[in-house]
Amino acid sequence: MSKSSMCEREKSYIEKMNKFQLKHQYKKVGFIISFTAFGLMIVKKFFDEPDWVKPFLSGVLLVGLLFISLAKEKIEDEFIDSLRSQSYRIAFVLVILYALIQPFINYGVGLLFDEKETLESLNYFQILFYMLIVQLMVFWQLKKLNK
Repeated sequence: MSKSSMCEREKSYIEKMNKFQLKHQYKKVGFIISFTAFGLMIVKKFFDEPDWVKPFLSGVLLVGLLFISLAKEKIEDEFIDSLRSQSYRIAFVLVILYALIQPFINYGVGLLFDEKETLESLNYFQILFYMLIVQLMVFWQLKKLNK
């Protein structure tokens, strides 16, 4: 196997992954999954549930948001692709800043109300949820501004 053919296959695989999107119908599926999981998360607050329910519902909510994020638009052209790419970049930078700054804000506010406050980082769900929500909101806003 030649080195150039390996590089070409790897390049082809990366290009395929870069262009990966779900069909437009998955956007509706994503909304149904997300709203159902969110509703169940609210309902579970009123009941005593097993320990596995919260992480399970959190994961389902993230999958629903990911479906929405990865689903094509009705008209998917290069412009929409560019807006989607911009929204992912903006979300990535904002979430990194959020993840770096928010624990200090929480710590400062906690000290104002409780002298025993400790500095805690964000968990994976908070970061991924925020990233997907920011990406979707920025994408929708960019689409709206560029109509």
